[in-house]
Amino acid sequence: MDPALQRRPDLPPPVESMTSKLNWLRAGVLGANDGIVSTSALMVGVAGAGTSLAGILTAGVAALVAGAFSMAVGEYVSVSSQRDSERAAIRRENALLEADPEGQVDQLAHMYEERGLEPDTAHQVAVELTRADPLRAHLDVEYKLDPEDLNNPWSAAAASALSFSLGSLIPLLAALLSPAAWMPWPIVIATVVALLLTGIVSARIGASSKRAASLRVLVGGVVALAATYGIGLLMGTPVH
Repeated sequence: MDPALQRRPDLPPPVESMTSKLNWLRAGVLGANDGIVSTSALMVGVAGAGTSLAGILTAGVAALVAGAFSMAVGEYVSVSSQRDSERAAIRRENALLEADPEGQVDQLAHMYEERGLEPDTAHQVAVELTRADPLRAHLDVEYKLDPEDLNNPWSAAAASALSFSLGSLIPLLAALLSPAAWMPWPIVIATVVALLLTGIVSARIGASSKRAASLRVLVGGVVALAATYGIGLLMGTPVH
């Protein structure tokens, strides 16, 4: 394990912050929303071209698999880059603390002065935080970073792929459980209901208006469905 990431044995185990939990939940809702819209739009598009039910389901499964892998790879690369930057910051702060511990206390005090504390109070806070855990004190003030709560790229990739797949299953199940003659309306209805639910959930997470959040995702989804269905009608080349 990287020495910079080792925690002091005398400190209590870290507690995951509420912000981190909300970020993961928000990412999951957004991933599911992507799966719903992209998969249903592709299925509606091929349905518009007069494709058989088998062809529609094949397109949906292909969209699920391709989208899940794409989301996972993108999330892994993004979080890995972020984690590398965070580790570099941890190593840099460790080196500064070892080279000039007193100077780092003064720097920490100055940062608290800039946040509104009186000089004497800021210095006392800096001394006490440094005595408890100097690395954590500096990382919190300078980077808003918790060395014990770095994102795991593998977990992020798996969560992204899973949320996308769950969203994609909604239009797939709607098509699978409905008569072929009804296509693409079961997909459209299932997509609209699912988008309304994800809009409500995202509004609750962000403490915002449920109506506004639902309307945003619903309009975007319906426009995507209409566009792909129109393209399917124009192309008019069924896949059996």
